[in-house]
Amino acid sequence: MPKTLADHLGEPEVVGEALRREGKRMTPQRALLLQIIAEAEDHLDAEEIHRRASAQGVRISLSTIYRTLSVLSEMGLLRELHFDEEHHHYERTTDEHYHLYCLECGEIHEYWPPDGGKHLRQIAQECGFDLVSARVEIRGFCEECKAKLQQQADQQE
Repeated sequence: MPKTLADHLGEPEVVGEALRREGKRMTPQRALLLQIIAEAEDHLDAEEIHRRASAQGVRISLSTIYRTLSVLSEMGLLRELHFDEEHHHYERTTDEHYHLYCLECGEIHEYWPPDGGKHLRQIAQECGFDLVSARVEIRGFCEECKAKLQQQADQQE
């Protein structure tokens, strides 16, 4: 599969060139945010990015983080995820995968379908759709929360 710009998220010079083509600059703050996001193995919200930047001794405002996340999302480098009303999470744009969101603890699990999402294209085709994008979000309870909730229910009986 050919590399996309999102595959270069951890390379400030490549992303910097893309930003310049969009009429924007690669600032030290943007470079730091790109580094934090590229190194993250989880879904980050703006507050967590702010905490990680602060932990590195960098002063950056939340408004700068939100603006940068918006720019990177508009460029297709990040995918903005809305799992609840309160938080928007961000992840690198990657291969087709699904999110399983725990309604109790808020944990986000990822699942990569063995067929790479081809079944979604097949469904769209069968329904006469030209698939542009798809997002599968599964909401429920993770094993740990399910066990806790069951234990609480058992204790109430």
